[in-house]
Formats: sequence, structure tokens, C-alpha cells
Amino acid sequence: MGDQVVVTDDGAVRVIRMNRPEKKNALTQPMYAAMTQALREADASAAIRCVVIAGVPGAFCAGADIAEFLESAKSGGLRPITLEFLKTLARNQKPIVAAVGGLAVGIGTTMLFHCDHVVASTDATFATPFSKLALIPEAASSLLAPLRMGYARAFAMLVMARPLSAAEAKEAGIVNTVVDAAVVDDTALKAAREIAALPAGAVAVARELAHGRYARFGGGWKSAARDVLRRT
Repeated sequence: MGDQVVVTDDGAVRVIRMNRPEKKNALTQPMYAAMTQALREADASAAIRCVVIAGVPGAFCAGADIAEFLESAKSGGLRPITLEFLKTLARNQKPIVAAVGGLAVGIGTTMLFHCDHVVASTDATFATPFSKLALIPEAASSLLAPLRMGYARAFAMLVMARPLSAAEAKEAGIVNTVVDAAVVDDTALKAAREIAALPAGAVAVARELAHGRYARFGGGWKSAARDVLRRT
């Protein structure tokens, strides 16, 4: 994808940076493809123990590119590479840390439900305006948001399209840490290095056990999310 998705490895940490600042990191099909490939490579590599997904100053991700989005709507739904990206997020075996500075709209918010640790800037805003566009929430967020936030908050965000501030997102359980915008990336990378320094086997098992607390869905919330996406 050239420089619109920049992938770098920092020791055992892979950093996947969305880098389309002129469009506030609105995701195009090639960007989805590049991020999917980077995630799959990280999952397959024994050397990579944690992944960071980051944006640019002022914009984590403004959602799907509007021109492509309208074209997809006319053709009847999400394009295959978009679904592949979402399925890759749901299936990933490596912990994911998100560094969210500024806007997180649509998939910029819903992808966070598949992350294990989220660092947000004080000026971050989380919005899912699906219903205003006559759409339903994507990325299995209709399942994961109520589990993470509780039904009342999830309804307000996903159905009523009410945005959340960084402080509200932290209170709701979407965000772990809120910091100044200038140190979002450094704080996220520090957390990723901390995770990567732990015994990989213990992290993997503990992560699966944590996911398994939603056992009523059979196999944990990741399994349930995969099932939702499989039907999409």
C-alpha cells in the first residue's frame, strides 16, 4: 500500500500505522489489504509477540473511505477484503495494542473491541454513526460492545450514534489509559513491549482464558465474533 500503511518491527513488537492524514486515515481497500497482510504475518511469526495499531496525530481512523463506501453500498454490501480484515482481527492470536489519537469513527472504533489494550489521547473521540446512515454495526460490535460496555451504553453508542469522549470511553471499558496526545504512541509502544517481554505461552493461554469468560457463547467471545463474521 506504499506509505498509506506503514509497517515496522520494533524488536518483538509489530507497529501497523495507518498513514493517510489528508483523509484522516479513512480506509481504502488497498489499506485494508495491507493491514490484513501485516496482521497475518505477525500472527505467523514466532518473533513477533505483540502488535500495535496506530494512526496519525489527530486521527486514528475516520472509518471507511466514503467514495468506496458508497460504491459498496450500491453493490450490496462490504467488499471481500474488508471482511477479510475483520475476520483476521477476530482470529488473531497475538495481543493487539491500539494507539488512538483524535478521531476514531466507524471501524476506527469497532476494531478496538478486538484489541487487548487501548491507549487514547485526551482529545480522542469515539463515534459509530451507522444508524444515521441506515446501516447496522459492523465488526461483530453488536455482540462485543454490550459485553464490554453493558447494553445501555452500547445502545446509546451503536444505535443512537452518541459519541464518546476519551474519558467516557475509559469509564465504559473500551480504553485502558488516557494520556496527552503527544505521548499516545510512546505509551502504547511501552505497553506492547511490556506484553512482548512476558512468556509468550503464558500470555496466549491467559488471553484465551480471559476471552473464555463469555463461555455461554461456546468458546468465548472471540469464537462468537468469528461466528458473527462468518455469517456476514
